[in-house]
Amino acid sequence: MQALTVKIRIFPNQPDVLRQLGQEYIQIVNKLTEQAEQHGTFPKVTTKDVETLLPSAVCNQAIRDAKNIYRKIKKLSTRPILKKPVYFVNNQNYTISENIVAFPIVVDGKTKKTAFHAITTSRDMVLLGKAKTGLMRVVEKSGKWYAQISLEVPTAESNNENVMGIDLGLKVPAVSVTSTGKTRFFGNGRQNKYTRRKYQQRRRKLGKLKKMSAILKFGNKEQRWMKDQNHKISRQIVNTAIQENVSLIKLERLTNIRKTARTSRKNAKNLYSWTFYQLQQFISYKANLVGIRVSEVNPAYTSQICPACGGKNKVRDRKYECSCGFNAHRDLVGAINILNQPLVDGNSLPA
Repeated sequence: MQALTVKIRIFPNQPDVLRQLGQEYIQIVNKLTEQAEQHGTFPKVTTKDVETLLPSAVCNQAIRDAKNIYRKIKKLSTRPILKKPVYFVNNQNYTISENIVAFPIVVDGKTKKTAFHAITTSRDMVLLGKAKTGLMRVVEKSGKWYAQISLEVPTAESNNENVMGIDLGLKVPAVSVTSTGKTRFFGNGRQNKYTRRKYQQRRRKLGKLKKMSAILKFGNKEQRWMKDQNHKISRQIVNTAIQENVSLIKLERLTNIRKTARTSRKNAKNLYSWTFYQLQQFISYKANLVGIRVSEVNPAYTSQICPACGGKNKVRDRKYECSCGFNAHRDLVGAINILNQPLVDGNSLPA
């Protein structure tokens, strides 16, 4: 099973009602955990014992959340206090259809399952159709409302033994090579750098004008663009893996990537802000959905070791050359070495 979260934007006609209910939810959780901490045990509580505006099903969920938080108090030095309004609904009390999300709220003292207009994608509906749904979390972020649904999606099984190694970078976002020799380059690093430079210049100009809200909005736009790029690249990689009958994708472990990555001073800003981890996560969950395992390997010296003779060489620009006669694009060398990287005790690290 693969754990995922689907985020759907909703458009409430009465946002003040949702804000009030979200505030009520965290107040109940904080109150119950405080009482339990004072008494040294969590009391037997039902919805009849709690005075609240919440629907009974949502109140029950608040009681369960309070119990879970109380269990964690013993491991923590202080009792956690919820501050951001939130509204949880269990999977028996909400329904999702195309462009509609419905769940119970209280209006004028009466509980009613209310339908909210929503923006759902075809991917959302496919995942919801095949997954086991869990809790739905309703939150407000920057004036926009979202329903976040936790899912458990079954993954298919595959008996193929073809393996793919992937090297991530800035100038070439991703390079893949399979054990059958199929090689492919993904993304356009030059175009990405140009686009991001435009965003940076625009932010500097807005900063001089002291338009802080415009800078924040522009930053959100850049994040959405980066996320879209990662979605496209990860989809292309997984589609290629399917075409080549790949059963395992190997990625380099991203720990300390910003210390070990090959980059020039002019690319340093891009290195620190590019979402390598997000791209890896997108590759992982999309691959798992179609039965392809994803594992991490140690990235040490993957850009320096010669795949032909095992010697170490420093790379000049984008071309790797070895005294044994082997030469190739340096990111391709990285992908080949990741592909050939041995597993740790017979098992690579799960991504």
